[in-house]
Amino acid sequence: MTNKIYDIIVIGSGSGGLTVGLFMAKAGFKVLMVSKTDKDIGGDCLNDGCVPSKALIHVSRIAHDAKIAANFGLSVSGKVDIKKAVNYVYDRQEIIREHENAGWLQEQGVDVALGNAIFIGKSEIEVNEIKYTGKKIVIATGSRPKKLKVPGVEKVTYYDNESIFHINDLPEKLLVIGAGPIGIEIAQAMNRLGSKVTVIQHGNRILAHDDETLADILLEQMRKEGIEFIFNADVDHFISPGKASVKFKDGKSEILYFDAVFVGIGRELDFGALQLDKAGIAVEDNRIVKDKYLRTTNKNIFVCGDIAGDLMFSHAAEFHGRILLNNFFSPLKKELNNDHLSWVTFTDPELASFGLNEKQLNERNISYKKIEQNFKEDDRAVVDNYQYAKTILFISEGGIFNKERILGGTMLAPHAGEIIQELILANTSKLSVNSIFNKIYPYPVASRINQQIIAKHKEGSLTNTIKKLLNTAYKIFS
Repeated sequence: MTNKIYDIIVIGSGSGGLTVGLFMAKAGFKVLMVSKTDKDIGGDCLNDGCVPSKALIHVSRIAHDAKIAANFGLSVSGKVDIKKAVNYVYDRQEIIREHENAGWLQEQGVDVALGNAIFIGKSEIEVNEIKYTGKKIVIATGSRPKKLKVPGVEKVTYYDNESIFHINDLPEKLLVIGAGPIGIEIAQAMNRLGSKVTVIQHGNRILAHDDETLADILLEQMRKEGIEFIFNADVDHFISPGKASVKFKDGKSEILYFDAVFVGIGRELDFGALQLDKAGIAVEDNRIVKDKYLRTTNKNIFVCGDIAGDLMFSHAAEFHGRILLNNFFSPLKKELNNDHLSWVTFTDPELASFGLNEKQLNERNISYKKIEQNFKEDDRAVVDNYQYAKTILFISEGGIFNKERILGGTMLAPHAGEIIQELILANTSKLSVNSIFNKIYPYPVASRINQQIIAKHKEGSLTNTIKKLLNTAYKIFS
């Protein structure tokens, strides 16, 4: 059996694996990247997640805008051709795939092994009967969608994020199970493309990990588009290919009719056939045991991305990759710390969050002020018709002259993921709120709302004592 030795082996070729592998190759190290197939390079983000979902959302937004143009006298008829929509998704993927494939990686100095990796020792793997040894090994094999396991599920037309982007026919009625980010993004996109969508959620709200006030505003906007939501309920069983028995928590039951089902009930880790025990890697509760440096119980093997059992975002995987790279070269080791992480649910409007939330602040006994800003009187929101939007920020305690910082926050608005970026920068870089307050914004850019909320906060800090001081200063210095 051939034995090839590398400075580092990366198992998995998604966002995290690419971050580590490409940098190490550019820095002059001998790198092997293992991917199941050439098409798997790019990971879930390129193949089954961020890229295809955002491409489909883009198409659905165009279709939606065409429909509402009737309010201004423009009449649009016909139905969306779902095959053309899917072809657009494929086309966008292929553009990105031009720099995420085995040939391109090899041009960057990364050796690529296509196939399933298994550990055969503490520093050794095998792929297609070829043995590879790595001084360090990074496991970045990602996650996969959880499958719905209820009686009769084999009878239905079933989609999840690995199959919905290969759909051939638009279902007239789509049943979406799960109201997390994936579920509601697909629900809105498919509804805008022409399906009648019903969402079933086990709990009593959408987006359980986001601010409930803003999630409720999003829920109302989606209901206005005709999407139906059923809460505190689960599919008990499927009676036939288009008929489901739904059971509520209060014991009541209901029959729902549909043409297809989309399942978005979470993710599960993908260990594959790695045989982790042969590498001395411990697993507990179906998670790889790791320390605060993303190191497994084998000190030369690390986890990166979804497989770390942390927050499952592509940008979190990139963040993990940067932590590992720092720790490979620096005596000042970085720990995994998600205090400044951000995420966006790409519905319309978008829901964007970053930093610490109110629950975390209270658990850590951190003093803060909660400030809220609606968009009712924001000029850009008025002309673009999104006065329902809202921002919530958490500001560190401090008087008007002290260096107050943004600890975290959340925003619901069209393009919130873009508008909120400067707030994320202020949070990550620990900038004073004055950095936003003193900025000159071109009028009427949407991000002026960030300055409005800070200005409103400062106005609230004008106590009678401070007003008297300002009055005295005015008399002396003006």
